[in-house]
Amino acid sequence: MTAISYHDTVNDLQGLDWSNAGPFARPEWFALLENSGMRPFLALARSHEQGIALPLCRTGNGFEALTNWYAFTWSDLRTSGAGDDAMLRELAADLARRTHRVVLSKLPDDGTLTRFAHAFRSAGWLVIVEPCDTNHVLAVGERSYEQYLASRPGHLRTTLKRKAKKVELAIADRFDPADWSAYEDIYADSWKPEEGDPDLLRAFAQGESEAGRYRFALARRYGQPIAAQFWTVDNGTAYIHKLAHRQGVDKLSPGTTLTAAMFERVIDTDGVNLVDFGTGDDPYKRDWMEDVRVRWRLICLGPGSPRNWPVLAKHVFRKLVRGASDG
Repeated sequence: MTAISYHDTVNDLQGLDWSNAGPFARPEWFALLENSGMRPFLALARSHEQGIALPLCRTGNGFEALTNWYAFTWSDLRTSGAGDDAMLRELAADLARRTHRVVLSKLPDDGTLTRFAHAFRSAGWLVIVEPCDTNHVLAVGERSYEQYLASRPGHLRTTLKRKAKKVELAIADRFDPADWSAYEDIYADSWKPEEGDPDLLRAFAQGESEAGRYRFALARRYGQPIAAQFWTVDNGTAYIHKLAHRQGVDKLSPGTTLTAAMFERVIDTDGVNLVDFGTGDDPYKRDWMEDVRVRWRLICLGPGSPRNWPVLAKHVFRKLVRGASDG
């Protein structure tokens, strides 16, 4: 028999052996979000030692996925033996008695999207599926770094030949406070907007270091740190989390040199199968990556709630317009 319960802290999820499904589908990640000030709403279905948990948060208009801008994806938490989606359907049905709307964003199309859409539809929800972001990745295959580099655009390889020796590089796999302070200083002096939550990012980096997944690269010019990158390596995938270089150093191309060095590290030393450049369709990512994946949003609406009628009407109207234009 499945027991369904709701919780307001990730600490309540202790006692189950949650599977390792990547950096953004672990209790530790959701605990970081909670510690940063977000207020979780955790829907848990449990049967003996198996369980599925949906990390959500309350909004003024129902529930949404518990996530933030640092996460590449969102997914449920599940124990290794919870392969049957009956518990997920039971959760979806019970949530219909608690809210009129559930929005799940950053869903990968690796079976996760289909699994959630089927579960909520089976429970009586009206489900709208729409793209919400772009994800650039590289499937390494059997290639060495040199073989991979030979397939890169000519302008990228020319830049590396001309600029690689203009900076000094260092790659670390353990968190060092001095290195991280250098990164924060570089980021503050970069072209990028203000860091969203530097304390959360630092805590995440420290946790990944303790777990042996941390990779950090620093470029210096005459001893002065001018560019930095933070990656992790996790179950055969390298994740590119953060990169930055100081303003005024573009002629040295330190970011390109650092990225190349990190690719060499994760391909030839770590032996990864996939490199994930996160979300966003920045043009420079195409120089390094070969495939583009869509991240999806699932909007689950209770059909009996008047609060959902405007959204449903707009969705039906868009479908009618699309159908007319296709015809």
